[in-house]
Amino acid sequence: MNQTIHQIYNSNAQNMHHIDDNSIDLVVTSPPYPMIEMWDELYNQLNTQIGDFIESGNGQYAFELMHQELDIIWEEVYRVVKSNGFICINIGDATRTINKNFTIYFNHSRIINKMLSIGFQPLPTIYWRKQTNAPNKFMGSGMLPAGAYVTLENEFILIFRKGGKREFKSPQEKELRMNSAFFWEERNKWFSDIWDIKGATQKIINSKSRERSAAFPFEIPYRLINMYSVKGDTVLDPFLGIGTTTLAALTSNRNSIGIEINKDLIPLIYNNIEGSKDRLNHYVFKRLEDHSRFIDEYKSKKEPKYYNDFIKSKVITKQETKIKLDILDDIIIEGEKIIGTHKASIF
Repeated sequence: MNQTIHQIYNSNAQNMHHIDDNSIDLVVTSPPYPMIEMWDELYNQLNTQIGDFIESGNGQYAFELMHQELDIIWEEVYRVVKSNGFICINIGDATRTINKNFTIYFNHSRIINKMLSIGFQPLPTIYWRKQTNAPNKFMGSGMLPAGAYVTLENEFILIFRKGGKREFKSPQEKELRMNSAFFWEERNKWFSDIWDIKGATQKIINSKSRERSAAFPFEIPYRLINMYSVKGDTVLDPFLGIGTTTLAALTSNRNSIGIEINKDLIPLIYNNIEGSKDRLNHYVFKRLEDHSRFIDEYKSKKEPKYYNDFIKSKVITKQETKIKLDILDDIIIEGEKIIGTHKASIF
């Protein structure tokens, strides 16, 4: 049995003074997208010139000022992330008509340029293809040429690293890394550069908060946390929203810190976490079920060579033989701190 600690701060993400230098192993976040209208009010609160530029029809100046607000966060992220730590940023580009002029604002390119200037190392990008049932795939003049625009159905998951490759030197570190491994078939799926994942519902019931959030589906932070960290690591989300990254960290047996500027969202975050043990454990059991189904199919062609005693299952590679799928035993909320207790279950 072990514990993970999850701390949620109601503060401006620009102010990370409570986070020590070089203390974060992984950042997983989705900031408010510049030039998406639902975020205008938030950015205007940070810099009133932004609203003035939008009102006057100067979208490019507003776009740049919005990103300058994000730049402060990325610089703080560089301070708090450990050497060899990872940063994963979900961002979408924006299309908008200002002064009857329709154009695209390349949020992902602007963030990449900033991260490179700070000193982060870029890694291959994941393209999140948001599944949609919308029948209309066009914007503009419909079927008439020279006036229609391509719709944006993909978002970006930008991945950076601070410094070089992380090393696991001691026997304890190597053992923990083996316990945190993922299945062979998960690796083939997760490390593809195209993810087909249905988008999360963005409606918020709490009328005191904004009507929508920037919530990404649970599967995205859950995958990223398992891909780029090991058990016991600390994950930061400086734009916590409704708490999806914290939930994914809880499920993955990682510690976490979340920051959210909107105080009305804080009760919702705790409500999402309270009583979520069975719901979160479902994702762990599903991994095992999916693996069992895969092994059954694999065995119809070839017998797997290795065996994992913890999950009582055949596996494809030697690196999978010590995977431990920890489950949540309890979630305790003590003031602003959340404590998750985990146990390695033998299935």
